[in-house]
Amino acid sequence: MTEAPHNDTPALADEARRRFLKRAGLTAGFSLFAGSALAAGLPKALDEATSSERRWGILVDAGKCPEGCTACVDACFEEMGIEGPRVGDNHSRPDQDSQWIRKVSLKNEDTGHALALPVMCQHCTYPPCVDVCPTGASFKRADGIVLVDRHVCIGCRYCIMACPYKARCFVHEAIHDQEPYMPRGKGTAEGCTMCVHRIDHGMKPACVVACHEEGAGAMTFGDTNDPESAIAGKLRDNTTSAIRADLGTEPGIRYMGI
Repeated sequence: MTEAPHNDTPALADEARRRFLKRAGLTAGFSLFAGSALAAGLPKALDEATSSERRWGILVDAGKCPEGCTACVDACFEEMGIEGPRVGDNHSRPDQDSQWIRKVSLKNEDTGHALALPVMCQHCTYPPCVDVCPTGASFKRADGIVLVDRHVCIGCRYCIMACPYKARCFVHEAIHDQEPYMPRGKGTAEGCTMCVHRIDHGMKPACVVACHEEGAGAMTFGDTNDPESAIAGKLRDNTTSAIRADLGTEPGIRYMGI
């Protein structure tokens, strides 16, 4: 399994404009959400506890995911402040930069069929990372999102070794100019949060939004427990697969066409 190459870096002006618009929209969502969420029919209010009545998930249609497209990866880097001049230059070894989502290329040696798909934390129903964590830093919310509490993480990296999807990273060096909604700390494990800070404000994950705005629309996000949701309908009407389904982790990330 080989990693797909990154797209060329966009012009500085375009990048700055995108970052400004993204932050402006997110800040506006944070400030305006509390009083209008229920009236607008958004997922939940900020003071509403998470519940197992919802099961957030993402469905990826591999048939719509072009090999060279990295819209989801680029959006994750920008949203979380993971890579780029603000963070990457602080690392003495570029190969130690975190990557919460990556594009991989697969090829069937017998048929020659090739495809590309994004791989991130699979937000398992039975997450191995949670099982092996000695402090409870790795945990699963009631709505299925798997997270890391950096205040409790001791940097043992058991979760990194236990994850069969290679979806956990380790922060080797100090990080500066972090995003206020996604604090990160040296000596801790981290991974895809499914953009929980956006979900809790009634928005979709950044990777899903970018896939529809800049990519081919291969990703569908929603509540898989809601039979009326778009993702539930696609799961019901199509054959889908989980990566390493034999492990019985029951991921919240599903794939079509693999």
